[in-house]
Amino acid sequence: MGREQDFKNHNDLPLARIKRIMKSDEDVRMISAEAPVLFAKACEMFILEMTVRSWCYAEQSKRRTLQKEDIHIVLQLTEVFDFLNSVQQMNNTSEEQKHQTSSMDIPKG
Repeated sequence: MGREQDFKNHNDLPLARIKRIMKSDEDVRMISAEAPVLFAKACEMFILEMTVRSWCYAEQSKRRTLQKEDIHIVLQLTEVFDFLNSVQQMNNTSEEQKHQTSSMDIPKG
């Protein structure tokens, strides 16, 4: 029981924010106190897994700085993260649009 209590008191992710996200689904009426705690732990584990896998690609490239491209590679090559492909595609599209807009603002010589 003491170990469970330690986890409930040690969260790096804000439980109120997690609960707000959970309640954003109109079908969700009530949320137990334990549910946001479990989601917080799951998020921490997910972030850690993505970081470790991305770090491997950074090291292969002889870098000690994790870059966005390392995360993109992990998303592309790891089947378990396929559910994030649509998010990655939306992000790439918005970045391309930003780049096109910013290049239009540069006066031509």
